[in-house]
Amino acid sequence: MELGKRERQIMDAVYRLGHATVAEVRAELSDAPSYSAVRGMMRFLEDKGQLRHVQDGVRYVYQPTVAPAKARKSAMEKLVHTFFGGSAGEAVAALIEDANLPEGDLDRLQTLIDKARKEGR
Repeated sequence: MELGKRERQIMDAVYRLGHATVAEVRAELSDAPSYSAVRGMMRFLEDKGQLRHVQDGVRYVYQPTVAPAKARKSAMEKLVHTFFGGSAGEAVAALIEDANLPEGDLDRLQTLIDKARKEGR
């Protein structure tokens, strides 16, 4: 499901917070639109199946409908497909070449590569 820039920002805020009210999400946004605009976008995200809410007194508390790990996997698949022609190797190579990774990250990546080789992936 395609999300606009502001929708993605709202979803990112809800993922960071775990669950959130409109006011809490609005506080997380840079250059936040009005309360009613954020509320409308969150309802729209609920209509799209991205959020659900529970009522807590007079306020709605929103939660993502997709687990963060599943959302990350979906976003990575879309990124790899869109910018790297579906090649995960090209995406990883670009990250390694373009990022200034600390030694610990490079060691972790090498461990993951070694494990993948052993498993025949």
